Amino acid sequence: MTTGGGPAAYEISFGPFLLRANERLLTKEGVVVELGARTYDLLIALTSAPNEVISKQDLIARVWPEVVVEEGSLRFHMNSLRKALGDGREGARFIKTMSGRGYCFVAAVSRALTLHLPAAASSNFPHANLPSRLNRIIGRDEDVLQITGQLETCRLVTIVGAGGIGKTTVAIAVGHGLSDDFEGAVLFVDLGMLSDARLVTTAIASMLGIQVGAGDAQTSLIAFLRNKRALIVLDTCEHVVETVALLASSLVEAASQVYILATSREPLKIEGERVYRLDSLACPPDDRTASEAAIRQFPATRLFIERAVANDTHLALDEADAPIVAGICRKLDGVALAIELTARRVEAYGVRQTAALLDQHLTLQWTGSRTAQPRHRTLQATLDWSYELLSELERAVLRRLAVFVGHFTLDAAVEVVASSNLDRSAVLGAVDSLVAKSMVVTRPIGAMLRYRLLDTTRAYALATPLQAHERADLAVRHSIYYQRWLAQSAGDWASKTTGAERASYFAALNNVRAALEWCFGEDGEIAIGVKLAAAAGPALLAMSLMPEALRWSRCAILALDDNSRGGVDEMHLQAVFGIVATHLYGKIDAALVALNRGLEIAEARGDVVNQVGLLSMLRTFYFRSGDFKTAHAYARRCKGSADTIQDFAASAQARSILGRSLHLAGDLAAARVELEASLLDWTVAGRTTIYLSHELHFPSEVTMVRNLWLQGFPDQATERTHKVIESAVRTDRPAALTVVLGWAVSVFLWTGNWEHAQEHIDALIYQAETNSLGPFIAAGRARRGELAILRGAAKEGVEDLRASLATIHSIGYEVLTTEFNISLIRGLKAVGNVAEAAELAERTIRNVERKGDDLYMPELLRIKGNVLLAISQRHDEAQACFRRSIDMSRLQGARGWELRTATDLARMMNEDGNPYQARKLLEPVLGLFVEGEGTADVREAEQALAEIIGSASFI
Repeated sequence: MTTGGGPAAYEISFGPFLLRANERLLTKEGVVVELGARTYDLLIALTSAPNEVISKQDLIARVWPEVVVEEGSLRFHMNSLRKALGDGREGARFIKTMSGRGYCFVAAVSRALTLHLPAAASSNFPHANLPSRLNRIIGRDEDVLQITGQLETCRLVTIVGAGGIGKTTVAIAVGHGLSDDFEGAVLFVDLGMLSDARLVTTAIASMLGIQVGAGDAQTSLIAFLRNKRALIVLDTCEHVVETVALLASSLVEAASQVYILATSREPLKIEGERVYRLDSLACPPDDRTASEAAIRQFPATRLFIERAVANDTHLALDEADAPIVAGICRKLDGVALAIELTARRVEAYGVRQTAALLDQHLTLQWTGSRTAQPRHRTLQATLDWSYELLSELERAVLRRLAVFVGHFTLDAAVEVVASSNLDRSAVLGAVDSLVAKSMVVTRPIGAMLRYRLLDTTRAYALATPLQAHERADLAVRHSIYYQRWLAQSAGDWASKTTGAERASYFAALNNVRAALEWCFGEDGEIAIGVKLAAAAGPALLAMSLMPEALRWSRCAILALDDNSRGGVDEMHLQAVFGIVATHLYGKIDAALVALNRGLEIAEARGDVVNQVGLLSMLRTFYFRSGDFKTAHAYARRCKGSADTIQDFAASAQARSILGRSLHLAGDLAAARVELEASLLDWTVAGRTTIYLSHELHFPSEVTMVRNLWLQGFPDQATERTHKVIESAVRTDRPAALTVVLGWAVSVFLWTGNWEHAQEHIDALIYQAETNSLGPFIAAGRARRGELAILRGAAKEGVEDLRASLATIHSIGYEVLTTEFNISLIRGLKAVGNVAEAAELAERTIRNVERKGDDLYMPELLRIKGNVLLAISQRHDEAQACFRRSIDMSRLQGARGWELRTATDLARMMNEDGNPYQARKLLEPVLGLFVEGEGTADVREAEQALAEIIGSASFI
């Protein structure tokens, strides 16, 4: 697929780069330069008008047509483009920012007409999961070609046809054919595994690794895909068609580079949809004079012959048998599934007997309802016939296998299907036979072969009811198997990040959902459901399925009885509920009650590992709400519990939260000790309870980089900040990356690296919006306000900070409030609102004294001193603030704060005619900095010292 069309296109060259706009291909000295879809659009727009200023509004309109985006998105992709081009490195200049006007492409550009070449392919889409295609697809080449062509002109195509006609096969073939054009970004979503339409959007979002919040999952999915170029194949939509229609319509409208290929038994019936009706395979006409060679040319008979031969059948089609095969294909209406099922029987019955059996049973079926679709009647007849050809053992196993939703393993089949009257070896033999007879299909997922009943086969098997006691026993075994599987795989969930790694786990989760629905249903087993929900909660949490984790943990907690209260299951349920409720809703009483109840049970049971996990979450609960003293007490308690056992994961978590609490308390040396020990413990920690290690090592790392800057190592802090961000990106954990960005941006702001700050603030907002992380959306916008003030746009920054802080207060996410207030005070002073700035400074100081984030007190006192200087030159009061700030900085070991205050106080002293004292104050503080020569504070201090030394009064 191309985005320009035509056999010829213009090549655009500039510097060492060559851009083929029609192919969306950029190379540097012959090597492909990888760019995202929006970044390509940005480059094409800029190079289309070299040396001309293009306004930000025009660029947004070109790159995001008919989509409302914030200017931050433009800056984010502009920074990505500059980084890819090496703009600013070794004197290279390509894009110039025209302050207040827009952007201009300033490099020399030349154009040439060239032949169209195919776009280069890459595999940088970690969630690609397109199933393997058949080695040879019979009779569908024209269909694949036409559907591919329709997708070039229409971004939504639905393949419509009867069940078993081959829609999925064709869709997979189209996906493989277009994989290179989408640079591997093809996602296959089997909706046949979902019984609840409400899970459609959540399932797709989770396959993409998107953190699903309490709000609308569709918003997160659209935000994630808005700037991406991808093909999404939505397979088997008919049972959730209304939900899919609404979602597809929204995606097509909001994500201009996302293409959708759907398969369904009926159209989606939405604007912009192109329907491709997949007909049955062409069959030979009822012509007894047709030759064997002519009959072989029809796709239906070719499929029949190939499938029969593939089943080790010796089929020597002669002039006598050819018309019989043609008749079979016509009776099956050319339905691919029916043909394949029938062809597999030739080995046992031969062509003539197969035709006779088919004839008899189809005749019986035709006497049914005249209003039913003919092809549906034919397929039903084929399934009836196939089922009756099975042995009693095979029928029993097939009926029982219908309990599985989607794929299952052979181990699961044996454990669930076997019973007192059906031993394991018999089940193994029956499954093998059902695979051979095409009643069960196989597919490798990961390193293991998976089994699945086709949708039509499963529906047929479910329509052949089991006895009541057999159905209940089967559902119990199904539920218990997946409860055990969850427990065994608990330590693996957090490490699964890509689509391929998650595929088998999501397949199993569909069975977990089905088992939970049964357990808590009218005829279910609630006691088993409680255990299953307790095992499922951590897994759902690890896979970012928070609303589901909340639903089932709440459901199970409400179902607890006297026998299950106070046990390990309730402990896990309360822990998961408390964690999820905290993440989704912030400071709510229900979360606190649940976490305290879980802790009570863990303490009563002497379960120290889970005590550590729950104490950690209770600390997080108070930490996020800004009650740092209470949070610190829980961190101490958590560390004390962890010290009583030999568990590296528990130690890592406890030392991490204690280190972070000490950091905010201003005890930087002790914080560093705990954080370094935490990171060391994480390197050797093995499998652990998921909610214990939910955030992994990233909070420790990002707190460490802040600690380094504060202790006077700005270069080390910057270097490690880049490393921790890169690590979080590679891990592909959206929540972890958002946490890292939210805190790490401080280092870029403190060092005065505005470009990196802008880039990572844009990334923070994008990640938070994509993954429905409301607190971090507000934090990201507050960071944007901070940067605006530092860059001199104080009015704009104050407005952003006011709005963001209002949101932060409303949701109770107060962890960064002091940091934001400091920036707001600075902004208010800059716009002349010094009285309000002074009042906010006093209020913030009182809040710090009450809540315990003493880390910020030296900077608060410095800012207050500067505000006092702006109010009638109150030098004595300002000097007192500066002196107290320096004393507290030295007590904390916060050389970063100390240098700032020493610079301000030295300048004030020099202005007051005391240059000698000013130099005596500032010079030794600056001398402590052995690195950071290019950072903002060091440059400012050096300039102030030069002014003092060079002042006339000093001479």
